[in-house]
Amino acid sequence: MPPLRVFLWPLTLLHLLTVALAANTETFNERLSLNSLQDGKVAAKFTFTTLLKDGKPRDPRLLEREDESQHFTIFPLALGQILRQYGVTELHLNLNAGKWNYDVWGSPEEKGVGTGGELWAWLADGANTSIDERWKGLRNALAGLFCASLGSLDELRTTIPSRAFSPEGSLPHWDLPHHIRHGSLPSENVCTENLTPFLKLLPCKSLSGIASLLNPHRLFDADWHGMGVHVLWREDEGIEVRLTFQSVFDPLRFSNGRIQDWSLKSLFNRQVERACPVAESSEILVGLPHAIYSIKPEPSSIRHKSAVFDVNTLEKPLDVSLHWRNPFQYPLVYATPSTPISIRRTLTGSSQAWGQLSVAVTNNREDPLSIIYLETMPWLVQFFLHTLETRIDGALVDNVISNLTYTLPIPHSRPTTLQMLLTLPPKKTVYLTMEVTKAFLRYTEHPPDAERGWDLPPAIFTPVRFDNDTVVPLSDERMYSSVLLADLATPDFSMPYNVIMFTCSLIAFVFGTIHNALTRKLVVVPLTDDKAKENEKNTEGS
Repeated sequence: MPPLRVFLWPLTLLHLLTVALAANTETFNERLSLNSLQDGKVAAKFTFTTLLKDGKPRDPRLLEREDESQHFTIFPLALGQILRQYGVTELHLNLNAGKWNYDVWGSPEEKGVGTGGELWAWLADGANTSIDERWKGLRNALAGLFCASLGSLDELRTTIPSRAFSPEGSLPHWDLPHHIRHGSLPSENVCTENLTPFLKLLPCKSLSGIASLLNPHRLFDADWHGMGVHVLWREDEGIEVRLTFQSVFDPLRFSNGRIQDWSLKSLFNRQVERACPVAESSEILVGLPHAIYSIKPEPSSIRHKSAVFDVNTLEKPLDVSLHWRNPFQYPLVYATPSTPISIRRTLTGSSQAWGQLSVAVTNNREDPLSIIYLETMPWLVQFFLHTLETRIDGALVDNVISNLTYTLPIPHSRPTTLQMLLTLPPKKTVYLTMEVTKAFLRYTEHPPDAERGWDLPPAIFTPVRFDNDTVVPLSDERMYSSVLLADLATPDFSMPYNVIMFTCSLIAFVFGTIHNALTRKLVVVPLTDDKAKENEKNTEGS
């Protein structure tokens, strides 16, 4: 009988050939960026990029036909099947917890930092099924894949803000119109249930490489954290899937000596034990601060004021650390905000039926700036557009707003979409105020925590540039305001419980009394002397 290895070597050869062919069509790169912020915190961003070379989105006109077989080795199959099933050209999903402090932390590397969940996608028309039906199937499929509540992004939360969002990749030349669908869930946060399927999309999971630093106990204990999934098509390269995770850590919380020194071990409670074997590049980038410091180990190179550590070549286990010569001291003197604008947004008014939306936008630059201001509100908060006022230094101005578009809400059917172009003077603050009304909901439409109020999605501000009188949004500078909490008229949900309990008690008392009176027979039983003596004997014997 021939040895077993005689039968195994053809399978081994076939496997090696498959991996070699896949290496020519699929690439995987990973990177971790660590930057010290001016308040002493550390911003960490994990980026995992998978490129399917020469890949193309599926033509929506072919959705009714059987799809051709897809053979992926590194590219995430579960995500790829969803994209092809619904003919998605570009997809962006963000799940964040906390509020990004633009004035202190500056601009994040990944711009989608709005509180809660955000999903938007570009889809081409031309299929037998409508874009809204495909959008519904897409969000339900992603909800199942990432264990999130994306299925609740129904028509009550879906908008079409085509002016505020532009494709980050290329759109295929199909002679078909592309449309955007956008939805926000301000009360949706990222948790371990979302991180687990996120790691399953990586070729090395969390077993090796930079992904092994994704420790949920530390990530979800950070001051701010967020997860992102981005799929886009680059015409000259292919389909790119970029998985990101951002966190903001406070080194003082993990330091017994109350110093701002940090390391991979102190931030993530882990080290890089081994490299990911399928990663073409695996790098850790540490931003070099202006203060006096020391960094260990010796970086592989210096690139754009960042120390670069090549995980594939450096000795393992790898633990990058940054040490400061001077101790960390409070209070801090913050520098001028590095972001182009600063935003303050509030919803005022003590009434549960009326209120006022106030937005203050400050231009931090020395030259005028044009931005697109986007508000997407659920139908329960409606704008009185005729009350919109803009002020600068307390004086009314009428040359700040232009190109205003407003989509009226339909109760129980469609949300509000308000888009406008703002022209901000240099070093000035523009105040926008507008009266709003709050709807009176049915008792079945209130959430379980109705007394807490309704979370309203953040406003989005996107700087623009002009190309032959065409407004082009600059997506790489998009900014989000804080979420709002609306106090709506809420019925006393304790009263039905009280009425039910009181009614049931009353019915039980009346019914029991009447039932006893009708069914019980009251009989007088006289006790004779013989009977009394017998009862006494029984009592003594017991």
